[in-house]
Amino acid sequence: MQTDFLNATAIANLVNEIAQRRSVDIALIAHGSLPDQKNCEQDLTLNQDALQLNAVSPVLFAEAFAMHMQNANSGTLALIGSVAGDRGRKSNYVYGAAKGLITRYIQGLQHRLANTNVKVVLIKPGPTDTPMTQNMKSGALKLAPVGDVAKAIVQGIAKRKTTIYVPGKWRMIMAVIKLIPQFIFNKMDI
Repeated sequence: MQTDFLNATAIANLVNEIAQRRSVDIALIAHGSLPDQKNCEQDLTLNQDALQLNAVSPVLFAEAFAMHMQNANSGTLALIGSVAGDRGRKSNYVYGAAKGLITRYIQGLQHRLANTNVKVVLIKPGPTDTPMTQNMKSGALKLAPVGDVAKAIVQGIAKRKTTIYVPGKWRMIMAVIKLIPQFIFNKMDI
């Protein structure tokens, strides 16, 4: 099956087709790209594309699956966000804003489906060794192996967690980053 990930009607049609074939036990929505922040600052079309692909498209997929799962009163909907969505930083605030939107959306969807048998999971990976992060490999940042991240996601879903930071150390790292006062944060080059 193929679809246009930026077209709401195409997304709805694809999810409807999938749901008509069989009930969906687990849907993992895991698509996106890491845009170049400077390019997004200089080209509003690139900025818009980054927001559409990293925020709007995953939310539309999630909403389409949520409707079917709520009607069936079963299923697990897991959506990849990012630690980048926890606090806006000058190095990647367009991507971070997109992932921040996913965080707020998932919180609302979890609230909406709280009294059903549908489980909604937010996955917040730190930098992971994927094609998306190829340009980060030359830096001092250690990228998480894909296999380790996948295993943690599977285990977190099985344990019925609502939010999964992978690797787990990112929960504490981002908690600290969120607590840094703005006047100090503004002096940091992150």
